[in-house]
Parts: sequence; C-alpha cells; structure tokens
Amino acid sequence: MSRRPIDRSPPLKRLRDEGYDIDVVTGYLLVRDVPYVNGKREVKRGVLIAALRLINDIALAPEDHQAKWFGEHPCNEDGSEIQGLGSSMPAPIVIDGMDVRLNFSCKPKPADGYQDFHHKVAFYVAKISGPAQAIDPTVTAQTFRPYPPDEEDSVFLYEDTASSRADIVAINQKLKPLKIGIVGLGGSGSYVLDFVAKTPVREIHLFDGDTFEQHNAFRAPGAASGEELEEKLAKVVFHARIYGKLRRGIVPHPKPMGPETLHNLEGLDFVFLCMEGAGKKPIVEKLETLGIAFVDVGMGVTVRGDRLRGQVRTTTSIPAKRKHVYEKNRIPFATVEDINEYDKNIQVVELNALNAAFAVIKWKKLFAFYDDDENELFSVFVIAGNETINEDE
Repeated sequence: MSRRPIDRSPPLKRLRDEGYDIDVVTGYLLVRDVPYVNGKREVKRGVLIAALRLINDIALAPEDHQAKWFGEHPCNEDGSEIQGLGSSMPAPIVIDGMDVRLNFSCKPKPADGYQDFHHKVAFYVAKISGPAQAIDPTVTAQTFRPYPPDEEDSVFLYEDTASSRADIVAINQKLKPLKIGIVGLGGSGSYVLDFVAKTPVREIHLFDGDTFEQHNAFRAPGAASGEELEEKLAKVVFHARIYGKLRRGIVPHPKPMGPETLHNLEGLDFVFLCMEGAGKKPIVEKLETLGIAFVDVGMGVTVRGDRLRGQVRTTTSIPAKRKHVYEKNRIPFATVEDINEYDKNIQVVELNALNAAFAVIKWKKLFAFYDDDENELFSVFVIAGNETINEDE
C-alpha cells in the first residue's frame, strides 16, 4: 500500500480525515469496513474498490462511474438485492489478496458523473450502507482506524495505474520477486530495459562497459539531449539515470563482461543476452553453470538493391533444455577472425524494439504471465515475409 497518493490528493486526504478506512494499493483505491446488509438480513462489512487516475500520484477526477466490491451483494433491509448497483463479473480478479467478483455501475443524479473520488466514495457508501444503518444505526464506514507508518512495498516511485486500469495487477505481481540481468545496453538491450523497467521486478542489473554515444541515441528509446551526449556517461549509468525517474532497484555494472566480472551474474533469476561477439560464449557457459534461464537476441539484416531484408532471432535456453543451442547452432559465437571486415552490423531501431519485445514476451511466458501454447525455444521473424517461425519445443 502507499500513502503518497493520499497525502498529495485533497479528495483522498479528505476521505481519510473524515474517518474512512482507505488505502491505495497497486493503483486501486480501497475503502474498507463499509457496512452492508446481506441476503440473510445480517449486517456485514465489505470493501469498495475503484481504479485511480493519477498524475505524479495526484488523483484526478474519476473517468467513469464504476466500482468493484469485495463481499456479498449488498441488500435492502428485507434482504432483497439493491437494484441498480451492478452484477457479477465473468471471472473474479485478485486485488490485494481478495477475490473480487462484483462490478458496480452507478451514476449519481442529476449530474451522471462524479466531481472527484470523495464524491464517488461518499455516494457509493451511502447507497450500500443505508440499509445497514436502518437496521443498526451505530454502524458506519467512518471508523477512524489508526494507521501505522507507511511501508514501501513497491519498486515504483509512483503508482502503477496502468495495471489497475486493466485489472491485471495479480498477473503482474508474478514478476515481483525476480532479479533480472541485461547484458548489453545497445539498441535491443535498451528496449529490453524499457519494457522490463515497467514491471515490478525487484532488481534489474545492467551490464555494459561502453559509453553512450551519439549513434546509440538513434537506437534507444526516448530522446537524449546533446548536453547529455557530451557527458560521455557509461551506457549503464545513462540508462540507470533515465529509468531511475520511474523506479528503484536498477543496478549499473559499467565494466565489460569478462572472467573477472562473470561472478556478477550470480543470484539472478533470468538474463537477457543482447550483445554480439566472442565474449558471448563464456557468459552462456557461466549462465548454464549457475542454472539461470536466459534469452539471446540477434538479427541479420542485409542490403538487397535499395531495400533491407533479413530476420530477427530469439533463442531461449532453460536449465531443462540447453542442447539445441549447440546442436543446432542457435546462438552465434563469433570471434574476431570470423567477422568479415566488409560485413556491416545493420541495426534499425524498430527491429531493435521488435527483437526486445519478442525476448520480453518469451520471458513473461516462462514466468506464467502469458500463456505459451508453442513452448518454442527458438523463433525467427522474417521481415519480407512477415512471418514467425517457431522451433525447438
């Protein structure tokens, strides 16, 4: 839970000052201890839930008239269900450990809209609690519960309201315990960071010994200023500073990955390998020794006439299945002698982003965020044919 949106938002602070038991959890406003009557004419207490709209953790006016409810369906004094509240959802969603099954949709008259979240909460509470107070005049949602010191349980510096708006908080939380490594912060690696930074993973370790230069700015998400380029920061330091505006837990390692630094991979749960060259093989071998699953990304793009063509590759290696990497040469372990001096490593920003997206989607499949019907460990997207080939199940 987080106190910051409450302290920064006058309507939420007013609710708490008036004694409502409220919390902000993963982008939802939770109003606990709301009295209601169930079908047996018993007075119970439930939780009213509403997805928040926040800007810099300041609550905006509600964009709709919907709310969710944890508890039995609220009833009138005689035990009949209150009409015009809402109905059961097709499937429950988990919010702060609660299986929430009811979705309410109630418009205030005559405005048909809510001025702010104080207005919305007060309206719903009055409608739900009225019958309970008719049975027992002493019950109230304004309990004035004492609050312990706020405990920081999120890596984000402001609430993730994107997940709460989509009702996928419980799915997103599967990633929360993980410590992730990204080796190589070039075009694809920087986009992997962009995608992973917006998940609740505990730590993101960045490995790259190079400086963030002008050509990197045209292959990375966002926009670097000329002044930032003049700073000549290490790539990992530059990106850690950018994404440090969003979250904690980003750990830069500004040294090349070599024999003396391979130990930094220990303790990671998953690694994205986003680099080329002879240094890749020792890293793969170290990851295998440590029993760490990883995804290796790469692309082969060539000039054909006045157009580009090629493919984007994603190779996955998990402890239970490693042989395909070697038996089918699924990861190129190029040495300096193998590289033709006339070959160009063509990189295009949208292909970098696409390569990163394939890698992150596969990582999320391995950790049960997405379904995985194919269970492939090797895939190739062919640009000209607009097709994806899956192999090595």
